[in-house]
Amino acid sequence: MSKFAPSRAEIMFRLWASVAGLTLLLGAIAFRGLPRGPAMFEVVGIAGAFFGGTLVWSILKLRRLKHDDSAD
Repeated sequence: MSKFAPSRAEIMFRLWASVAGLTLLLGAIAFRGLPRGPAMFEVVGIAGAFFGGTLVWSILKLRRLKHDDSAD
């Protein structure tokens, strides 16, 4: 692992923060309904892409760390 790479604990934090963000986003949509117009792009598009992308990135990074550790 590179000395500049994030630690496993930081990646786990990012994973759970993205899960919490997606959960809050879905809860807000369930409570307030789906926004219309530009708010739809901002709320669902940008926030969903950010939290979803962070979730996928974290999972891939954790899997890579697991495989790198097993090779030692």
